[in-house]
Amino acid sequence: MRKGDLGMKNRPWTGFLLTALPVAFLIIFVGVPMVGALLYSLGDAGGINSAISQIGLDQVISHHGLTLKVYSGLIRTPAFVEDLIATIWVTIACVALIVVISWAIALYMRFATGFGARILSVLYVVPMFIPVVISSYALVSFWNDGGFVAAVMSHLGFPNFPSPGYTLVGIIIAQVWASLPFAALMLSSGLKGIPDSQIEAARDIGASGISLVWRVLVPQNMLSTIIVITFSTIGILGSFTIPYLTGPNAPQMLGVAMYSYFSTYNEPQQSQAMAILLFLLSMGIGYFYVRANVRADRKGSLAR
Repeated sequence: MRKGDLGMKNRPWTGFLLTALPVAFLIIFVGVPMVGALLYSLGDAGGINSAISQIGLDQVISHHGLTLKVYSGLIRTPAFVEDLIATIWVTIACVALIVVISWAIALYMRFATGFGARILSVLYVVPMFIPVVISSYALVSFWNDGGFVAAVMSHLGFPNFPSPGYTLVGIIIAQVWASLPFAALMLSSGLKGIPDSQIEAARDIGASGISLVWRVLVPQNMLSTIIVITFSTIGILGSFTIPYLTGPNAPQMLGVAMYSYFSTYNEPQQSQAMAILLFLLSMGIGYFYVRANVRADRKGSLAR
């Protein structure tokens, strides 16, 4: 046993003290507000919620225990149901496109060589270095009624070409643009970690290109794929900037709807209830990420 290891065993509080500050920071600035928001959405207007409960409108205050009336009221609101459906639909469409496109890029980068591969390796990471606000404005200006796309389509004889600007389709395009670099980088790094010997062995036994991808590459790169799906889903579910700048007035994604309820309608209780619902959806997605990591750790320990 090394001397340093013995010293750490004799001082068991050292590790605790090293982690105490970040843990305390999370508890104070994340945990406490989260608990307060949950209680406020359940009708508790006391404690840290006493100030905001004095100015909010359309509140549900429970003087005896907690209540789910805020959530039941939201579910009975047609506008909220439309926003929820739009949020889920946009998220599923975005994640599906991100996975397909990023897999295509990763496969091309894994097997292609030459000038095209070098150009693609530079181009697909460009959105990572452009602020979301700037890229959102640029995309809307590019395809709105007075933009480049409308002008080109008008010259081609389609003056009434429908613009994706300020629509749910526009949100999908912008979200895919912003999320693609991370996804492609993650999948590319996973594919590069697969030994060439396994790929050559599959080819030697007659595996076709599709069979090679589906039976060899996808299973071995599944953890990276789950990471891409998880982080993309959570990021798009709670996104605000892109839906706010490129999306329609109705239906809205929940990130924008929460802002409207809080600042425009002065209904903070309903806004925080939406935040709790988004948190529960994200936690459900995060479960699959944690489960995939546990399985990967078990496989690694068995291999050792």
